[in-house]
Amino acid sequence: QLPYTGSAAPPPGPTGSHARPRYLSTVPASHSVPIRVLIVEDNDDLAFGLRRTLEAEGYLVRVASNGDGALAAVKEAAPQLIILDLMMPGPDGFSVLERLRRGGHTMPVLILSARSDERDKLRGFRSGADDFVTKPFGVRELVARVAALLRRAPSGTAASERITFGTVEIDVTARRVTRGTTPVALTPLELELLLTLAQHPGVAFSRQTLLRDVWGHAPDVRTRTVDLHVAELRRKLEDVPAEPRHIVTVFKTGYRFDP
Repeated sequence: QLPYTGSAAPPPGPTGSHARPRYLSTVPASHSVPIRVLIVEDNDDLAFGLRRTLEAEGYLVRVASNGDGALAAVKEAAPQLIILDLMMPGPDGFSVLERLRRGGHTMPVLILSARSDERDKLRGFRSGADDFVTKPFGVRELVARVAALLRRAPSGTAASERITFGTVEIDVTARRVTRGTTPVALTPLELELLLTLAQHPGVAFSRQTLLRDVWGHAPDVRTRTVDLHVAELRRKLEDVPAEPRHIVTVFKTGYRFDP
């Protein structure tokens, strides 16, 4: 049965092409950081139900309601998996998928559509889809397929190859950072810290988590070390280091990256 087609209204907040990431869930016990999922669906009730289901599984979820919003969300929030409708306003799902693959994005994409014709399925797979689920569908099956796609995703391909914010671009594969047209010299630890934050936008990292993930909990490293490295990143990358827009402090927690 097609789930969540009742009168439940989606929660407040923008979901269009200019919406900011709204990651609401907690970190799953099996992951050190949550997995980011983008749902592209113009049916508000269905999108709301899917989001609630995936959040209950521990995923961090963002919703886009049209093709332009989907492309903007990928650039801004680097989802690790996309659930993509085909029939929606603006560029349709096929066009969105083709543009993503041409742009080098390699995250798994699951098409979720009422179009069940074999020709549509073939076109979807030829455009770069990893799975195709037709409506109506079972919630448990969808959750299982999402988990299976994430398990099969090669290491390092779930995030965007390039991350941009302000005038800064991170080439993840080449491990190169530029600001405008000028290369930015980062130490290896500064780069690892930046990648840890930037590849998980909207996630608040504690200093202890950053010490574990970046420094490996070295016994001679103290939390103050994290603060000093963040200060250096801000000095090198923020327009106004004293008033950072992208590498922000989370009160009584640690730090968060905002694209």
